[in-house]
Amino acid sequence: MIQQIDAPLREDVRLLGNLLGETLKLHAGQDLFNQIEQIRALSKGARDGQVEAEKQLEQLFLSLEDAEILPLTRAFTHFLNFANIAEQYHVVRRRRQSEFDDTAESPNPLVPLFEKFKQQEISADTLYQQICELKIELVLTAHPTEVSRRTLIQKYDGINNALSKFDQQKLTPRERQAVLADLKQLISSAWQTDEIRQHRPTPIDEAKWGFTTIEQTLWNAVPKFIRELNGMVQAQCGQNLPLDVAPVRFASWMGGDRDGNPNVTHTVTQEVLWLSRWKAADLYVRDIENLRWELSIQQCSPEISAALGQPHPEPYREYLRDTRTRLKATRHWLAEKLKGNDADDSLVIKSKDELLQPLLTCYRSLMDCNLAEIANGSLLDFIYRVNSFGIELLKLDIRQESGRHRQAISAITEYLGLGNFETWTEQARQNFLLQELQSKRPLLPKHLNEPAGSLIEHPDVQEVFATMRTLAEQPSESLGAYIISMAEYPSDVLAVLLLQKEAGIEHALRVVPLFETLKDLDGAAATMSTLFNMHWYKQHIQGKHEVMIGYSDSAKDAGFMSANWAQYRAQEELTAVAQQHGVQLTLFHGRGGSISRGGAPHQVLFPVRSG
Repeated sequence: MIQQIDAPLREDVRLLGNLLGETLKLHAGQDLFNQIEQIRALSKGARDGQVEAEKQLEQLFLSLEDAEILPLTRAFTHFLNFANIAEQYHVVRRRRQSEFDDTAESPNPLVPLFEKFKQQEISADTLYQQICELKIELVLTAHPTEVSRRTLIQKYDGINNALSKFDQQKLTPRERQAVLADLKQLISSAWQTDEIRQHRPTPIDEAKWGFTTIEQTLWNAVPKFIRELNGMVQAQCGQNLPLDVAPVRFASWMGGDRDGNPNVTHTVTQEVLWLSRWKAADLYVRDIENLRWELSIQQCSPEISAALGQPHPEPYREYLRDTRTRLKATRHWLAEKLKGNDADDSLVIKSKDELLQPLLTCYRSLMDCNLAEIANGSLLDFIYRVNSFGIELLKLDIRQESGRHRQAISAITEYLGLGNFETWTEQARQNFLLQELQSKRPLLPKHLNEPAGSLIEHPDVQEVFATMRTLAEQPSESLGAYIISMAEYPSDVLAVLLLQKEAGIEHALRVVPLFETLKDLDGAAATMSTLFNMHWYKQHIQGKHEVMIGYSDSAKDAGFMSANWAQYRAQEELTAVAQQHGVQLTLFHGRGGSISRGGAPHQVLFPVRSG
């Protein structure tokens, strides 16, 4: 069975490799192709233990001219990328094949997971409750040296789609030839595309890359995943998931991660927030256009009839007209804000519920009219998307280094004639911050919190204040967590809360200390225990707290193995401390990229929060 499954993968890799070879001969020359074939043959021999082949391979690489290295590197990089695409599609193929064979082990990780639940004799009610409360947040990040160009991502998607078409059993010879021609064109186009950016991507470029990922992949994948999960829950627990379920959510650091990146300013953060909402509105406009076309239904509930005020031959289309108008108005308003213009915001959708309620009303009406098959179609997918993506598409996390916050608080204390906050003892810092957090008066005169305020002139301090003012102006649904990198002390957390209070942030962002160096990981439990023992802080967090575990800096600091042990130990100690204080702990794992940046085999390629 394994050989039968693996054979198509080998065929796909061979096909893509052959087409790449044809492209290289045509566009790069026979000499490069021959050189690549020689390296492949010698590499295979060296892998099989042929000492002479290994020596020849070493000599060949040593003899290469500088001008020869780049095309060789590009050719092998493309081949590896194409092989990865084939392997990723093969996972899809195996899942499809497993559905035809009851004896085959399913590659879907949810299947063995539900089997384990069954073996552990977990009750249906307990399992259902836990799944309904499941909250996993995937956080999209970008690194200038790792971000693939959007144009290449789109070409890779095209190659994946072509492999899918080849698997169709009823392709005519002419159709198969057409797919092959598309594949050749995509591979040739990928080779002719410069995969190395000529200009360093801006934070706005990185954010647009994230939006492309949502649009091309996650927008359709999320409702499919929830449907699949619901089917398993129905089979195991005997009931459907609630309509407001959102087991997977999404956030982003792109445009919010200012740790060591001077290009991420408060103006950049504002632009990314508007862009994210614009993209969400644009995608929802497409969805509602399709939904209104689909819902040409005559039967409706009294609730919709009453809302319309008079009979209508197509009540759902008419009922959703206002929602479509408001989505278009929202998209227009955001487009104008991005241009620097003011516009009428009277019709702008400002919360998830404003978009969700009309959809739920239509769903209830269809169910009341015994039209469940229609209610559970595109409309349900729309509802799932709104639950998962909200009106913001991606919640934006803010990340800043702890030293910047200490610097900002020091500027305040020096202005007030209290001395330099950074030179105080940790206990003195905590006492001051707690006192000011509980005070009803502002800490600074109002003019210092305004853009024109100039009494505190240090540009880094001004930027911290400006960022806080920007956050205060945003809908709370658009914002995620405030991450403190290089968190060392309890006062680092309290300082961010005080800065938020001074900026007038009505719904404070949850503050998440990031413990990343070996020293910080070792002291993480003590830091959190100190915070949990503060009466005011314990009331503020209302029984929930999030902590981020750093993988990149700890790996650089202590080495991969030692860092992993420190991370494991820190998580065990943090869990124990949280349980001792009755706090529900959410761990935020900052794992991704190469081993030097904390990566590992079969890793998640972006940070993930799990409670």
